Amino acid sequence: MRIEYDYDTCIGMFQCVEEWDAFERDEDAGKAVLADSEEGSEDVFVREVPDDAELDAKFAARTCPVDAITVYDDDGDQLVP
Repeated sequence: MRIEYDYDTCIGMFQCVEEWDAFERDEDAGKAVLADSEEGSEDVFVREVPDDAELDAKFAARTCPVDAITVYDDDGDQLVP
């Protein structure tokens, strides 16, 4: 499973931070940061989701009010949102 996070779309509500500890607050920028991620395309950050964090990653994506987080299964099919 992998997660994609669109930094530009983020509005800094930080609900994802409450759901999964891979997301961190960047108070200076007013946006969340996806730890241990790589920039896949401009302002879109990608990382693999550990097996024990899959539920947390899905909750983080579901709580984002602007759908800045997308979760994909191992086949590349979109799971959330």
